[in-house]
Amino acid sequence: MRSQGALSLRAETRRVSRLQHWAARGLDALAVAIVLAAVARFVVVPRLPQHLPAQAPPLSMPLLAGGRYDLARTRGHVVFLDFWASWCDPCRASIPLVQRFRRAHPGVDVVSVDAGEDVAAVRPFVARFAMHDVALDPDMTVTRAFGVVGYPTLVAIDRTGRIRARWMGFDPDIEREMQSLSVR
Repeated sequence: MRSQGALSLRAETRRVSRLQHWAARGLDALAVAIVLAAVARFVVVPRLPQHLPAQAPPLSMPLLAGGRYDLARTRGHVVFLDFWASWCDPCRASIPLVQRFRRAHPGVDVVSVDAGEDVAAVRPFVARFAMHDVALDPDMTVTRAFGVVGYPTLVAIDRTGRIRARWMGFDPDIEREMQSLSVR
């Protein structure tokens, strides 16, 4: 009897061990799936060609410094609209790059568009990052019109008013990307 109980205990131990093994492999597979989904969402998808409307919508936004920025009046100029928010960490990394491009290319309109925040939150952020040409989109009308779903998002508009590119997320090579479109 005693040996039969020992055999049964060993068999049960092996069964539990196999279950633990398969459970661990299942968790490994789940972890790999999560990592792959994150890579796809934050690295691959933002760099895929996106369906862009043929013409940029003719929208107008108030400027932080006063006055309005009217997109329809920019025909003949390359325009980059940089959509951001002060709470966005990747925006904090991207804004200095975009602002440096703006300073180096005075013939290109680079407009930083704050998405959905009030002026009290925007002013100190703009001062901290020495930003210029800041437009406000408090009700996010312009943000939605350009299909912005994440920040930062940079939209390139050519001299004829056609949307040529859109980059979503932080891109350390954004200045090079902007340069390639600004000479067309």
